[in-house]
Amino acid sequence: MSASQGSVRPGSAHKSPASQPPAGWVALVGVGPGDGGLLTVRGAELLGQAGLVVAGTDLAAVARRHMSPGARLEDPVGGAAVRLLVQAARDGQLAVRLYSGDPLLSGGAAADATACAEAGIRFEIVPGVPLATAVPAYAGIPLALERNGELRVIHAAEASRVAYSPATLVVLGADAGPAELGKMLVAAGWPEATPFAITWDGTTSAQQTVVSTLGRIGPDLKAAGVSLANTRGPAIAVVGDAVAARDRLSWFETKPLFGWRVLVPRTKEQAAVVSRRLREYGAVPEEVPTIAVEPPRTPQQMERAVKGLVTGRYQWVAFTSVNAVRAVRERFEEYGLDARAFAGVKVAAVGEQTSAALLDFGIRPDLVPDEDQSAEGLAAVWPPYDDLLDPINRVLLPRADIATETLLARLIDLGWEAEDVTAYRTVRAAPPPAPVREAIKGGGFDAVLFTSSSTVRNLVGIAGKPHAVTVIGVIGPQTAKTAAEFGLRVDVTAPKPSITDLVDALADYGAAVRAAAEEAGEPVRRPSERRRGARRRPR
Repeated sequence: MSASQGSVRPGSAHKSPASQPPAGWVALVGVGPGDGGLLTVRGAELLGQAGLVVAGTDLAAVARRHMSPGARLEDPVGGAAVRLLVQAARDGQLAVRLYSGDPLLSGGAAADATACAEAGIRFEIVPGVPLATAVPAYAGIPLALERNGELRVIHAAEASRVAYSPATLVVLGADAGPAELGKMLVAAGWPEATPFAITWDGTTSAQQTVVSTLGRIGPDLKAAGVSLANTRGPAIAVVGDAVAARDRLSWFETKPLFGWRVLVPRTKEQAAVVSRRLREYGAVPEEVPTIAVEPPRTPQQMERAVKGLVTGRYQWVAFTSVNAVRAVRERFEEYGLDARAFAGVKVAAVGEQTSAALLDFGIRPDLVPDEDQSAEGLAAVWPPYDDLLDPINRVLLPRADIATETLLARLIDLGWEAEDVTAYRTVRAAPPPAPVREAIKGGGFDAVLFTSSSTVRNLVGIAGKPHAVTVIGVIGPQTAKTAAEFGLRVDVTAPKPSITDLVDALADYGAAVRAAAEEAGEPVRRPSERRRGARRRPR
């Protein structure tokens, strides 16, 4: 579909340049069916350039993800959308309005485009992925079979007028009354045995699909525990032989952690990597900071350390966390220095995330433990001091104020002179909102991932102990020991101390739970869907 452009007011071409209004315009953008990742590249680009974005509360999260910091977000309440768009354009801004799905197919953008044209405002229409095709794709249902490529898309209200055909039928608005929809199609001549699938909240982590036939929709929905009372979002139905392919092609709802609400108790910056990987497995991560990072109370130590790095005081600098890298980098940038100041200094990193932070700074570490990616693992692979090979025997350790002494003690034993410098302080974060605390203690989370002993202590301190049904994942033996001290049963331990390995281990656990349920012929249920207060059996 090509972009549309509104007409210019009669006579505007004869105005002098000084009297021309600012070159503002309007973009009418479809954001797709629900998954924010389906927003088109053009849509994301325009959101980043917009001065005004008009979006309902259901689309506000997508808007904020791409808007520039100075842009304004408005809710189109009371039919004020067109007035807001036109005024912003006349003020010289790019104004963007967002619509679910495709703006012309289901978003009602035609009326807004007409209003812009009548006001002499230039506009563009950006297509979005339509619900009619995206939701069946996420449900694993092909809409066109080789033997019959015909496809019909209707609204549920039209069902009684649709005569039987071997074509695939997509029904929008099927959430109003699925059983009645089946009865209307049967009355219109469709066989009762015709395959039928209905999907609620398509392309989102709440997606739910029930497969049936036109004659058994009511009983099958009841058997699946689905009713109009416990479904919230829109639903799309697919009718026809194409439904049978779902058994082979279902890919979204079968992800190992699909729909799992996973608590990530880390600082916001650190949680981003974990959350991104969890989403790949179908989970819904919720970041709850348990630690706040603050500068050291006395910065003089860090100032002397930076000066020592520049003047060649150290043979090695060892980074044991991403926060340590960030603290040193910020201090360097304050003084107008960059990675070149590390010339001649050997650099060690505790693990893959710390290494990635150093590479982002322009520094490739010389030493990273292969197996045990922890301070203990780094201590185990550290070379002894050799007065023939090492011209300087000093090692800089920029760390947190609560760091363990294992690495420091090991360096001293190996003949090094280690300077332990407080690069940052870790303090307990503020308690999360009451609903989050209630979900933690009441079993509202399916899993929680602990990446250090301090995250265990701090989460329990600010929010209470996770419920017995919640799956507990830990990054290593020391964190598992701390969890046990607080009475938490550990279900998942990372094979090596890495946050990505921890997420992968949780995904393996979720896949095993799913496989066991399917083998037993039982519904696949998330941990939070277990009976409240039920005791977990050993695995």
